[in-house]
Amino acid sequence: MSDESNNVHAHRTWLFVASCISLLTTSMVFAIRGDISGALSSDFHLSAEQMGLIWGPAFWGFTLAIFACGFLVDFLGMKLMHAISAIGYIIGVGLVLSAPKPELADGEIVSGIFATSGTTMLYVGFLIMGLSQGIVEGVINPLAATVYPDKKGQMLNILHAWWPGGMIIGGLLAFSLSKAHVSWQVKFSTICIPAIIYLAMCLMRKYPQTERVAAKVSTADMIKGTLTKPFFFVIFALMWLTAAVELGPDQWFPTVMGELTGMNEGGILFLCYTAGLMFVLRFFFGGVVHKFSPILVLIVCSVLTGIGLFWLGSLAEGSPAAIAFAAATVFGIGKTYFWPTMLGIVSERFPKGGALAMNLVGGAGMASIAIVLPLMGGALDDLGPGAALTRVSFLAIILVVAFTVIHFGFKAKGGYKAVHVSEE
Repeated sequence: MSDESNNVHAHRTWLFVASCISLLTTSMVFAIRGDISGALSSDFHLSAEQMGLIWGPAFWGFTLAIFACGFLVDFLGMKLMHAISAIGYIIGVGLVLSAPKPELADGEIVSGIFATSGTTMLYVGFLIMGLSQGIVEGVINPLAATVYPDKKGQMLNILHAWWPGGMIIGGLLAFSLSKAHVSWQVKFSTICIPAIIYLAMCLMRKYPQTERVAAKVSTADMIKGTLTKPFFFVIFALMWLTAAVELGPDQWFPTVMGELTGMNEGGILFLCYTAGLMFVLRFFFGGVVHKFSPILVLIVCSVLTGIGLFWLGSLAEGSPAAIAFAAATVFGIGKTYFWPTMLGIVSERFPKGGALAMNLVGGAGMASIAIVLPLMGGALDDLGPGAALTRVSFLAIILVVAFTVIHFGFKAKGGYKAVHVSEE
């Protein structure tokens, strides 16, 4: 291999590693936020439904940012946007940590999430962090597709292995700090460590143009290559459901599993366990979507996720941990390939759509979670942890039917195939 080839390989590896660390930061937020939900609810006198509403702006911010990144990464550049996301994490953490607690009696609930300055600051802090999460997703997906144009699906799966990777790190860190009786503020502040690391990495290297810009595809053609394709809107709609059955339960998993098994603080271990399954499968077996049709992969994911969630929701409170882990195994395997495979399909079928197409679909996924979280929180308040998971499991039935129809639709036309930007 020539020196030039070595330099190219090292450069794209550096950018890919920075992308992995930024996604790890994003999911650490997800895991630690779920772990400290009880402490936040207690300190700020919030119900579970109000907690879901407090988290909501994180996902709406995520959605807004990822939609905007569909255009901004081409005009402002991926490097600037990536650096801004790291700065946003640091600011968001600072706001949450400095939020004053309301002076209310034990057991008293605030009248609304904007009723006190403290809860308002929580809302704004999580919103800013949500914007950062959206910017990360809006940058790293087109970046990976640009630097690895010959193996997009595989590298997107390896990249998104660091979503569960971050949940494992964040979850185990939170669990360890809980055992050491460390405050939720210390747990939350650890998010700044990887944010600072990838900020430094961003500033040290040059970023390429997106694949769409490098191919000299105009903005008008990018929009045309996305918004005039009926199949794009099918994938856009289905992303709402795949995200709901994957990430909606994940955010409540520590609380729900702690209640179902009686493990309380140990509920975070279930999130770490399913995240571990996802990491291994995505990182070491990310190429599975290249050996099989990605649509078939999504059908299998939908079946297993539905079974896993329904099984978990059927557990009685105080169920043996072994049975709960068995059900969590089915759920963890099932949800593994949803997000990266959906993005892989978008990048392969709509290459002219570029960052816009990928970010619209990613944004749809995050908007879905913002809706699901308070609904699950309400079910937790009124019906209990089992009902919250069972309700979400029924969405998987819709996914099985939809992806099966799509599979046979492609089969009738000769099978699923990726489209090159010059062929579209």
